[in-house]
Amino acid sequence: MLIVLAACAPPPAVQSDDIARLSAAISGLGPEVDPREAERAARLAYAQSHDLALAYRITDPPLVHNSKVNMGLKQRGLCWHWAEDMAKGLRAAQFRTLSVRRAIANADNPFRIDHSTALITARGGAMQDGIVLDPWREGGRLFWSPVAEDQAYDWQPRQQVLARRYDLVPIVPAP
Repeated sequence: MLIVLAACAPPPAVQSDDIARLSAAISGLGPEVDPREAERAARLAYAQSHDLALAYRITDPPLVHNSKVNMGLKQRGLCWHWAEDMAKGLRAAQFRTLSVRRAIANADNPFRIDHSTALITARGGAMQDGIVLDPWREGGRLFWSPVAEDQAYDWQPRQQVLARRYDLVPIVPAP
């Protein structure tokens, strides 16, 4: 009975050392990153993960929850929902020294479903030098990792994936 009740519980509370580790990783993205912004971004990423898990009514592992969304039993909670909402919330913070981006993995793999996430980089930094912020992967508990060290996914910029997928022509401003 306890196992069943635990499965329905919201994600566990975040520990201050979780926030401190993510804050340090974000600060380490470059010397131009404001440590106060890094700490604010870390707090916000953990808080949003928790709040979205509650809003999406997460009670199952990610793939089970996806099935419920696809069957119309739940409204949100697919990976792209998490990525979209995380990016929106982080962008609202209007960081001066950080950028929020989106990425997609498995887009070219016919045997795996593609996966979306939000990333944070130093302003002007390369996506591959950023940090993955992925609460979908652990059912509402924030998973984060440097992009280059994420063993589960090979991330690509979202805009490039969508351009290939939909044969989009980039819009170039007139000189």
